[in-house]
Amino acid sequence: MDERTNLINELIVDIYNDIMKIEGEAFRTGQFKDVSITEVHTIEAIGMFELKSMSEVARTLRITVGTLTVATNNLVKKGYAQRYRSESDRRVVKLGLTKKGRLIFRMHSKFHAELVKSMTQILTDDEIDILEKALSSLNVFLKNKYFSEKSE
Repeated sequence: MDERTNLINELIVDIYNDIMKIEGEAFRTGQFKDVSITEVHTIEAIGMFELKSMSEVARTLRITVGTLTVATNNLVKKGYAQRYRSESDRRVVKLGLTKKGRLIFRMHSKFHAELVKSMTQILTDDEIDILEKALSSLNVFLKNKYFSEKSE
């Protein structure tokens, strides 16, 4: 790798590690000590505004419905999420957030908004377009590589 590529690689790794550590610490030391960062990401996948089926949430998180069931049991027990049975088909379970769950959702969203603002506030519109293009390209690469190797 050349020097510039090395620097970009180091930045990506450092940023990823820092985000994971900061997110984890924020919930371990705050008022929501009983929630893990994995549970926060499950809360984020459930979302604020509409009920979602277990399948929808599992697909968003790229986990099985069985794995989500375990996570959901914990979130319900802790008072962050609620299960709702579909009126039209009692076999269908929908998930929604409680008031406590919506508070965590908003806190987590605010953290991510601050991250994006810190990156973009010093950039011109053209530079933001380039950043968006680069991140989109990285995202596509990771998804294609992950899924193509998983299916082989």
